[in-house]
Amino acid sequence: MAFSNDNVSVYARFTLPALVTSVSIFSGCAVQTPAITQKEAPTSIAAQKNAQELNAATSISSPILKRKIALGRITNETSYGKSLLRDQHDDPLGKQVTDLLSKSLTESGNYLVFERPDIGRLQDEGNLTGNKLNLIGVDALIIGSLTEFGRKTIGESGFASSSKRQVAFAKVDLRVVDSKTGRVFFATSGAGETSTETSSTFGFGSHAGYDGTLNDAAIRQAITSAVSKLTSEMNARPWQTFILKYDANQIFIGGGKSQGIRPGMVFDVETQGEKIKSPQTGAEITLPGQIVARIRVNSNFGDDELNEGSTATLINGTLDQQKIDQLVVRQERKN
Repeated sequence: MAFSNDNVSVYARFTLPALVTSVSIFSGCAVQTPAITQKEAPTSIAAQKNAQELNAATSISSPILKRKIALGRITNETSYGKSLLRDQHDDPLGKQVTDLLSKSLTESGNYLVFERPDIGRLQDEGNLTGNKLNLIGVDALIIGSLTEFGRKTIGESGFASSSKRQVAFAKVDLRVVDSKTGRVFFATSGAGETSTETSSTFGFGSHAGYDGTLNDAAIRQAITSAVSKLTSEMNARPWQTFILKYDANQIFIGGGKSQGIRPGMVFDVETQGEKIKSPQTGAEITLPGQIVARIRVNSNFGDDELNEGSTATLINGTLDQQKIDQLVVRQERKN
């Protein structure tokens, strides 16, 4: 069949756009969007961490009371990781939360953390070597659990593309118990969520299977959040220490460099107030003491958080007629 010039022009008008569209679609299929890669800042993470630690060490304007704490029961109260073959003592997820919490508390630098969950192993080791375990009492016991934990997959699909997002969520609840009275004086929780996403277009793109590291990251975020809230509460409580020894020339007090005590700091020395049992609550209440002297720190000594101390001299007042074991050292009162 013969075509006239008019027929050829009409045919070209309808076929050329279709041909261009087809080429564009198939060429798009062959192009794969490059994967997004994480890039580190010009200053390395290690250098940033060192700078933060240096800034924290030089910006301390008041002492930090490192409270002695221990971890009690930290369990997994979710259905994740449980089966008929495991009892309450075989709790791998609860043990993971305990280890991560102990690590986070220790690395925060705000606590003296003492072992309790595996103390039996320490006692066994002491029995083997003939060394008696010298246990130190703690101010508070942390009890808690993993109360929420789970994963979900969120997917979206279109005509030419699809995406899949894996999400892990965790929540921990903690309470702090006074080891002397058994009273819960603080409770908090922390939550964490992590995710990873993959996408493809016409079958081309990134693909990923089950990512188990998301679970660990979500739990770690939840613990970090809870420890941050706990530290804010603890740091708001008043700092105090005690006099170790006193002679005519100098005074030795407990607490040193790791607690933020620096030469030149001034502290009040107060008598311990009388303790009276409250008829209202049945608890023992300590009445306010009286300031008897004021001291200035001269130097620090000791090489460990447990054996650190500081030397000081009197600015005003006297300790001659006082019983040293009935005095406390507190931050200077601002008039």
